[in-house]
Order: sequence, then C-alpha cells, then structure tokens
Amino acid sequence: MTTPVPPGPAGEPGAAGRRGAPIRVLIADDQDMIRTGFRFFLDAQPDITVVAEARDGEEAVALARRERPDVCLLDIRMPKLDGLEATRLLAGPDVADPMRVVVVTTFDLDEYVYGALRGGACGFLLKDSGPTLLAEAVRAAAAGDSLVSPSVTVRLLKHVTAPTAADTAPRPAPPAPMQEPLTERELDVVRLVALGRTNAEIAAGLYVSLSTVKTHLSSVQLKLAARNRVEIAAWAWQNGHARAGT
Repeated sequence: MTTPVPPGPAGEPGAAGRRGAPIRVLIADDQDMIRTGFRFFLDAQPDITVVAEARDGEEAVALARRERPDVCLLDIRMPKLDGLEATRLLAGPDVADPMRVVVVTTFDLDEYVYGALRGGACGFLLKDSGPTLLAEAVRAAAAGDSLVSPSVTVRLLKHVTAPTAADTAPRPAPPAPMQEPLTERELDVVRLVALGRTNAEIAAGLYVSLSTVKTHLSSVQLKLAARNRVEIAAWAWQNGHARAGT
C-alpha cells in the first residue's frame, strides 16, 4: 500500500537541501499501526513530510527509487525483503546514488545493528525510543549526520572491546592504526561520537560551531582511516577513550 505525496521534479533528488523545503520521508513497516503512528507524528513536524508508505521491503525499495525521499525509515522484519537487504540495495557501498536510511526496529539485537550499519544505514533506532528521537534521527540523516540510539551505541561498542568466545555476532572492523596522533580537541569529539552523540549535540557540549565539529570529524576519519562514525566509535572504545556514563 502506498500513500503518495506529490514528489519533486522527475529525476531530482530529495528536497531537504533546498532552502525551506520539508524533509521528505518514506516509512516502511509491515504493521499498519506503526506506519500510521509514525506518519501522524512526523507529518505534524513543520519541517518533515511523509511522501510514501510501504508494507514490505520490495515495495519500499521500489518506492524509494521512484520517489527519491530524503530519508527512508525501514523496519527490519518485513515480508518479501527484510530491512537489512533493503538498506543494502538503497544505501550500500555498491549503490551509485545512495539514499539516507534509518533503521527503526523493535529488536535490540547486535547482529541487526551491525548488519544495518554495514549495509549503509546512517541511523539505528529502537521503536520505543520515542517520537522526539525519531524526528531527531530524520533531521540528522537529512543533514548528513548519523544517530544511533545511545543505549545501543554504548552497549554494542563496549561489546566490541570485550568479546566472548560464545559471541558470534559480526562486528564492524576496527580502523587501521593511525599514522598521526589525534589532537586533544579531536579526542573530545571522538569520545562524544562513541557515546552516540549527534554533531549538533557534540557542538553544544563542546561550545563550538557545527562546522568545527565536522572539520574535526573529517580530520579524525583521515587519521584513523575510518569509513564512518561507527569505526571512529569502535576505535575509541577499543583504545580506552570512552566509557559508559560519561
């Protein structure tokens, strides 16, 4: 089932980058009540509009490719094609024009988190995270930022630092050893990334501008040879630069 909203001009990417245009969102979930709830809350936001809904993964991929939303909200357990595979098809490393995908699920399982992030997702939220965090994740994704539920971030990255023999869940690969040491300010940024903070939250916490945070993150990625925020955070946990409760 789809609920279309007039898209932008044919072939044009999402509208979030155009000044004043709302963030265009696709919702994919096999439960009607979840889709309705998400739509009700997101459409009430002045800067967000839901452009389409899908009840299975195949439909989500087809709709996303047709509508080119700014952000796709995907459940994991869906008929025909699960959310992890749909994420890979829309945002994976082999996609020429990847979209911004946020995985929203009931299932707090490490293999789902790793699978979503490896597949190209820029966010991972639990459905009980609340509507405010959902809207924040949409805005972060549209702005090129990432948001992972803080409780999930801390747990999975602590898990990276202390694996057990019984654990078989795939983990993000750690970055290669850095060639140049991080500055103290870069380490401050890395510690907050490791706790699941968004760029805006890091800027507020360190009393610096958003552009300064982005500059530090770009430098950190180069020094650590890290592909994304998850690898930066993994490096922080593995090297003792982060801890829960900070």
